Parts: sequence; structure tokens; C-alpha cells
Amino acid sequence: MQFLFVNSQRKNLLMTIPCILILWGLAGIQASRAETPSVEEMWETIQQQQKLIAELKARLDDTDQRVTANEAKVEEATEEVEAAAEAFETAQTSMRGSSWADRTTIGGYGELHYNNQEGDDEVDFHRFILYFGHEFTENIRFFSELELEHALAGEGKLGEVELEQAWIEADITDHHRLRVGLDILPVGLVSYNHEPNTFYGVERPEVEVRIIPSTWWEAGIGLNGELAPGWNYDAVLHSGLSTTTNIRSGRQKVSEANADHPAVTARLRYTGIPGLEVGGSFQYQSDITAGIADNSATLFEGHVDWKHRTGLGLRALYTRWDLDKVLSIAGDDTQYGYYIEPAYRFPLGFISGEVGVFARWSELDYGNTKEEERIGFGINYWPIDQVAFKFDWINIDDVDADTSADTFNLGLAYQF
Repeated sequence: MQFLFVNSQRKNLLMTIPCILILWGLAGIQASRAETPSVEEMWETIQQQQKLIAELKARLDDTDQRVTANEAKVEEATEEVEAAAEAFETAQTSMRGSSWADRTTIGGYGELHYNNQEGDDEVDFHRFILYFGHEFTENIRFFSELELEHALAGEGKLGEVELEQAWIEADITDHHRLRVGLDILPVGLVSYNHEPNTFYGVERPEVEVRIIPSTWWEAGIGLNGELAPGWNYDAVLHSGLSTTTNIRSGRQKVSEANADHPAVTARLRYTGIPGLEVGGSFQYQSDITAGIADNSATLFEGHVDWKHRTGLGLRALYTRWDLDKVLSIAGDDTQYGYYIEPAYRFPLGFISGEVGVFARWSELDYGNTKEEERIGFGINYWPIDQVAFKFDWINIDDVDADTSADTFNLGLAYQF
């Protein structure tokens, strides 16, 4: 309305100026018929006309400025309305999503193994896993992992169907998140990132199977995020182990699990240098026997994972359990293990893909008569990053029994 009023004023002024001049002229003509003015009177008349014209021009300039200002305000208001409408549409789209499928992801991995130990052959489709994830909003998401082990599951079968992950994660800030549900514990290298195309060797390192033990999931609530550039953390309150024999058998796998004796796990990692990860984890079990023997325990793990741009790599990990009391078949209240794994990955040149060669030396002590030294080497071939063909040879020395055995393994691994 103000804009229309100002425009109307401007038009009226434009029409007024010529009218005034015409009337002034007519008045002059009429006056000349009556009496011819003197030079002084004519000069005074001209000055009065100039003054009036200047005043009218000033009013016209002011009107133009007000019109321009109002046009700018109208344009600014229009842009604000359009921006608000666009933001509203974006918010609606974010809530609705372009489609359910666009916000849902499906993936998985698997591995087929051939193992030969001292002439004893075995072939096993060790794992078949499917991922399902869904983005509810930009800040809330779901992830799950369903696994079939050893191809067949059921009564009298060797395999199992397991739900390894099923959690909801919500962003608290840009750098911190809350996660609730069934999740992999943040301990070690292979347990947390256990897709078979991402590590060397057909089988997972024995230290991360017996001592940590991979793959290890629990139900809990936790926080994860970034403390500073390159510094990442995890802190989880979760269900605990339940064992009187060995660590690995104590995983309850969140199947009607005893929750009277919770545990807590914390991890800190530095990834601020490309290709390098240095990390450590600490865990406290209030009672590793879940009330049977009142046996608290702590787990420490530290690792380095380095991959240089030239293809050179090195992994090293140390982990140790300290128990308040010995387990029934473990002759020591301490269990530990470590391994060192240098590697070199390079393109073949004459065929697509890359080859990686590695060696691994490890030692572990996980109970009475369970002390082993292992040394081995092998080759991975990746035609693409998501698929790997594997070969390795391992010599196992049983320190307590003073025996030695050789194993030869072949593997197929994939991830999608």
C-alpha cells in the first residue's frame, strides 16, 4: 500500500509541474496585456519561477528515492518469502525422504575357507552376513548385521544364525553421537572392522580370537565422537561376560543374557595422520563369571595400524586380561597375546588388481596348557577392493606340549 501511495504522489507531481508552468505563463500573458513589467519585476518573476522549479524537483527526487527504497523493500520481502518457502519444502522433503529405498542400505560380506592341518582337510563357508541400515532423518539412523555361520544352522548342525548388530544412533552435536542397542565392542583391530577383504590371512589373527575375543558384541548404551581433530573416542556401558572356563566361551551374545553384572569399555584413537591409526581400549568387567565366583576382570588393548602410500604396512597389537581369580581351566590370573604383521601391497601391472604379501608373528597365553607361538606368511590378491583371494601358511608351536603343526589355508572373501 505504501508503495502504491508513493507512486501516486510521484505521478501527481509530474502532472502538477506543467500545469503550474502553463498557469504561470497565462497569468504573465494576461498581465502583459494590462501593463508591461519592468526589467527588475521580470528578473524577480524569473527567480521565483526558478525557486518553485527547484522545490518541485527536490520533491520529485525525494519521491523517486522513496519509490526506489520501497521497491528494494518489496524485493527483499519477496526473497525472504521465497527462502522461507524453500526451507519449508526442504524440511518436508527431509522428513518424507525422496523414497524409502533412498534412505535404506543393504550390504554384506562372506568368506569361504579351505584349511589343511597336517593332512586333515576341511572346507567351510565360514560366514555369510547381510547388512541392513536405514536413515530415519539426517540425525537418526539404524544399522544391523545378520550372520549365518558354517552354512547350516539348526538342531544337530554346526552353524548358527546370529544377530551381531542392531543399534540406533542419534547425533547430539556435529561431533558427538549417542548409540543404543546391540553393537560390536570397540576393542582391537579385527573385531571392530572384521570384513574379510580388509585384513591379511584366511583366518582372523588368533590373538584377536582367543584373547579379545573377536567378534564380540554386547547390548549397551554409549557415546562416540571426536574430541579434537584426529582424536576419536568411544565409551560404552554394556552387558558382560559369563564364564568359568575361558574368555571366548563367556560371550553371551545378548541371548537372554545375564545383566546383573555390567561392564564398561572405553577406547581412544588417533587418526590425524593419513594412513595411521594408533589406539587403545580399556574394559572393566564387574564379574566375569556373572555371579558364580565374584571374579572381576580388566582388559587392556593397544595397537598401531600403519599404511604408507608406497604400499608398505605394519600392524601390531598387544592385549592382556587381569582377573581377580583364576578361571577353572586357566592356570593363571593373567591372559595375554600380541602379534606383529609387516606387509607390502602393490599393483601387478600385467593384470588388474593388487597383490599384498605379509608375515605375522604372534604369541598368546590363554590358560593352562594354552601357550602358543605362531609364525606365518601369505598372499592376498584383490582384483577389486571388495573381493580378495587369500593364501597363507602358519606354523604353530604348542609351548606346553612341545609340539608343532603346520597349516595351509585358502580363502575367498567379499564385501558389498
